[in-house]
Amino acid sequence: MSVPSTAADYFGDRVESYDSLIRRAVPRYDEMIERLIDYLPPAADRVLELGCGTGNLSLALAERYPSAELTLVDASPEMLNVTRKRLSREATFIESLFEQLPGTLGRFDVVVSSISLHHVRDKAPLYERIAQLTDDGGTFRFADQLRGGTDENHSINWERWLEFCRTPGHCSDVETSSLVAHAAAHDHYTPLEEHFALLHAAGFSKLDCVWRNWIWGIVTAER
Repeated sequence: MSVPSTAADYFGDRVESYDSLIRRAVPRYDEMIERLIDYLPPAADRVLELGCGTGNLSLALAERYPSAELTLVDASPEMLNVTRKRLSREATFIESLFEQLPGTLGRFDVVVSSISLHHVRDKAPLYERIAQLTDDGGTFRFADQLRGGTDENHSINWERWLEFCRTPGHCSDVETSSLVAHAAAHDHYTPLEEHFALLHAAGFSKLDCVWRNWIWGIVTAER
């Protein structure tokens, strides 16, 4: 099976079906987004989202912080265009890989990401850059795929995900094969313990995993 050369190309090709696919391929997706919002601070002036996709989290952020300055980043221009159309307020849209974020972004009270950071292999410099972007006293929250702490645990999580995808009414055989091929080409899962170590080294504290379902989890950190 041919796989697009980048994750941005893969999702850009699926922009029309993404919202349907994400709910058929990610168990408890809407619950995960709701829980991520639950663990955000009540107020913020500047909010940065890394990997806005089609804007599902972006819309929730706009509702929670109606007066905040929103900056939304994604490597897919197709995804950015969808979010731009869905978001009924001003925001700054940046087309960029996380590894190539502009140096002029300033600092943010809140930095968030949903199902995006696993596309970065080397997370140490990524977390160092996010720490630079997070204001003192600010928060970093992300939802993502996490590698199991042992190979055995990861295998269980992976098989449960495939079972979910293959449930009648969820993903077709073609969609499931495409997701698995994409994961093999572009996904880099990191165990929770390693996330914590890298975040701590980058200057974050009060680390926690506040929600988890198989391979999916939500991590919170303070600057």
